Amino acid sequence: MKKAALLVLVLVTVLGLALSSSAADEPVKLGLGHVTSIAKSQGLTVDASGKAVPPMAQADSTIAAVAFDSDGRIVKVYLDTAQSKISFNRDWTISTDTTAPGQTKKELGDAYGMRRASAIGKEWFEQIAEFEKWMIGKTVDEVKALKVKERDAAHPAVPDVPELTSTVTITVQDYIAAVEKAWENAVPVKSGGKTLGLGHDVSLASSKTAAPQVDTTMAAALFDGDGKVVGVVLDVIQSKMPYDTKTNQLAVDPAAPVLSKKELKDDYGMRRASNIGKEWYEQAAELEKWMVGKTAAEIQALKVKERDASHVAVPDVPELTSLVTITVEKYLAALGEAYTNAD
Repeated sequence: MKKAALLVLVLVTVLGLALSSSAADEPVKLGLGHVTSIAKSQGLTVDASGKAVPPMAQADSTIAAVAFDSDGRIVKVYLDTAQSKISFNRDWTISTDTTAPGQTKKELGDAYGMRRASAIGKEWFEQIAEFEKWMIGKTVDEVKALKVKERDAAHPAVPDVPELTSTVTITVQDYIAAVEKAWENAVPVKSGGKTLGLGHDVSLASSKTAAPQVDTTMAAALFDGDGKVVGVVLDVIQSKMPYDTKTNQLAVDPAAPVLSKKELKDDYGMRRASNIGKEWYEQAAELEKWMVGKTAAEIQALKVKERDASHVAVPDVPELTSLVTITVEKYLAALGEAYTNAD
């Protein structure tokens, strides 16, 4: 009798621990963070031989989509980097093809070309996969506490722990900072999240003579077992890099932080031009809310209308017409890509 009671107690304890562990692993929050810099942009310079080196604009956006459990531990994480370079002709017109879609390091895969320069023979996407794996189960504070070392000026924070030294030799400070931002910005999600994806659209199309611009639209999304959205976060980074054609140098501080539309909030300045009196972040929140409970296919099937040449896909359904007047084609596409990338 005592043995039977003991067995029951053991089974109940094990089952309770399993259920507790399962509940702890359930994503309850979703965050989207980024670190964007234009610091690598250069004005006109002269090399050692006296030859003029033409200006080049560059925007680097490190992005993190992260799902957290009720204890603040990372359940799923998706890291990526968009590195966009823009060159000029002598008359300051853009020589780079601004119609070509930008690709992230994950999309480039082996074409990124890190393997041949890597001391461990691993491409960027392979190293970042190992870093993502290392983050699982940790809190943001634990991730921030990672021991790192400076390899050289371009690599000031390379992992210096046994679990990573043979698999990750890239510098990781921006990935950690993006994950921290994701935690700070995290929002509650519905239960049932199984897969996490990050989608994006990187465009140079807004660039003009002497004024290159990179627009990065992002969607972090959690999906349930049926492919329905249980949580989504949308955002846009507009990296503007105007040049002074008299000095041939950047007309803005390259060290200044680049903020997304959500980070800018009311400073983005849409409210005064909006016919519904809503700022961008408010309209994006309504679109996010509408997406929850729908599949990627249902979201991309949203009925839209063209308001003008700059607003070619404004929602045309009763639930959204009084709440969302921004053009949404890139958000829908980014959500679709998030589903394709979800794991």
